[in-house]
Amino acid sequence: MTSGGPPLRPAYLRIRESGGLTRRAEAALNCLSCCRLCGNSCACDRAADSRAGVCGTGRLAAVASCGPHHGEEAPLRGRRGSGTIFFSRCNLRCVFCQNWEISQEGRGREVDRRELAALMCRLQDQGCHNINLVSPSHVVAQILEALPPAVEAGLHLPLVYNSGGYDSPEVLELLDGVVDVYMPDLKYADGEIGSRYSGISDYGAVSRAALREMHRQVGDLILDKHGLARRGLLVRHLVLPGLLDQTDKVLEFIAGLSIRTYLNLMDQYRPCHMARVHPPLDRPLGDGEYGEALRLARKHGLERLDPG
Repeated sequence: MTSGGPPLRPAYLRIRESGGLTRRAEAALNCLSCCRLCGNSCACDRAADSRAGVCGTGRLAAVASCGPHHGEEAPLRGRRGSGTIFFSRCNLRCVFCQNWEISQEGRGREVDRRELAALMCRLQDQGCHNINLVSPSHVVAQILEALPPAVEAGLHLPLVYNSGGYDSPEVLELLDGVVDVYMPDLKYADGEIGSRYSGISDYGAVSRAALREMHRQVGDLILDKHGLARRGLLVRHLVLPGLLDQTDKVLEFIAGLSIRTYLNLMDQYRPCHMARVHPPLDRPLGDGEYGEALRLARKHGLERLDPG
């Protein structure tokens, strides 16, 4: 879907004038003392800087890297790149994580709200098309409290919420009118598979509820006249070896949201982290597996596959 009208203003600028950003940040920060920011709702007292929760993150967000990224989907990267901020730690424990040094070991440094705001503005100054918040689920409060000083400094780029899909629908409501583009993973559908490979027994149910809420907020992806994402939902699904039954169920769900959902059906799986001791994830995709995934996408009527 392409917008032929005037450029859309980023969502957060439309609520900032009424003080909405500050109220959202305060509500999210109140969640930290008995943390329920993500799907885990582990009740750790992060306001007291405890790192005992599932994500191992205290009061401050930690950033592993920040810079223009030219390997994202075409509507995000454009010509000048997507402005990615990779947050350290994660609320999942995926055995095949390609960024395990960041997500599991927590490489990165802590930043306060003004430092995080400055990183966003620096990406804008570098010419990036958007601010791409990678693994944000456990640091929603810290992101929200950084937005007012970022806006005061002139931030005006669309916000991309790039998550693993295990997001609290209730916390996502705080992002309604703040996030422009949601880009979640939808890894698998069944609880037993989620427990085995991500340590989360309710991954399927929670992620489906989260994607419904994301789609309710922003709808199908809208592109501007240059083909850049301005607002909407973009879903990623990594095809996993030996798990095409999960791909089938995931694609069926996505089509149920909308056959116009923009989907990146990814074929780049390779065994990483602990995958080599978790067959069938100990091997790359076999001959024909990705082709079968494409056939399943067509079977479910999905119309917008990312061309890469």
